Amino acid sequence: MQQKGAIQIIEWEDLDKRKFYSLGVFMTLTTRATVYPASLIRTRLQVQKGKALYSGTFDAFFKILRTEGVRGLYRGFMVNTFNLVSGQAYITTYELVRKYVSHYSPSNTVKSVVAGGAASLVAQTITVPIDVVSQHLMMQGQGEHLTRFKVKPKMILTTAKRKPGFGQTRDITVQIFAADGFRGFYRGYVASLLTYIPNSAVWWPFYHYYAEKLSLLAPSGCPHLILQAVAGPMAAATASTITNPMDVVRARVQVEGRSSVTETFKQLLAEEGIWMMTKGLSARIISSTPTSVLIVVGYETLKRLSLRSELIETRHW
Repeated sequence: MQQKGAIQIIEWEDLDKRKFYSLGVFMTLTTRATVYPASLIRTRLQVQKGKALYSGTFDAFFKILRTEGVRGLYRGFMVNTFNLVSGQAYITTYELVRKYVSHYSPSNTVKSVVAGGAASLVAQTITVPIDVVSQHLMMQGQGEHLTRFKVKPKMILTTAKRKPGFGQTRDITVQIFAADGFRGFYRGYVASLLTYIPNSAVWWPFYHYYAEKLSLLAPSGCPHLILQAVAGPMAAATASTITNPMDVVRARVQVEGRSSVTETFKQLLAEEGIWMMTKGLSARIISSTPTSVLIVVGYETLKRLSLRSELIETRHW
């Protein structure tokens, strides 16, 4: 166990791995289900040209809810649940790399930056093909004219009469492979790495930094979990603001089938000016706030519940 300021950090060697993984799957699924509508809205806002379809986050939310119903906010969610695998890969990589780096540096910031970046690299390699398919599904409905691939009308009518399945997912997957081959599923991979590796590498050190500073301001009896729950959204807002321009480029590359990250950035800058860097930012921060609270509270609680039995009595929060 390492202590940074007044906040205790549970390290990898302190965990009962069986409890950690079994409880982790439930935590990840709950988090994704909660924030998925905001992710869908963010994608549509980033892909639209100017304000052709929606004027902002709340306008998009109410228009989608009014015309497509609640189901419209969860387009592509079924296939997106496969990201549970990447979630577990992320957690494992983060903790293992953090432990490895601790042999060379005692700095919590160094451990967080390196481990966060490495975890994102592994997770994105698994996530990108799933995101490519789910993002095209997100764009169906009001945003289908903005994507290259559309669910066949017959498929829409069929799935409307029965419970949601993987019919539309299969349809989009076949179209992507027919048009671009296997490489199509990794379209935007470089843009994703340029977005999420810095985002992850920035989020963790800011999270620990804000938690430490809050611990110095809070009353001595304040539970650490509350401080961590506040620090999470603060770190997420900081990381989202820094990496949002590349996130906009990533969404355009993946949905519109572009091949060059640099050319996409230049074109967006020429068409929409400096404001392109803020497209979908409010939706991203809105989605990252509950995500961060859930991740922080869930993850820190998960680690405490997964603490090795012989260590439970020695820890005080």
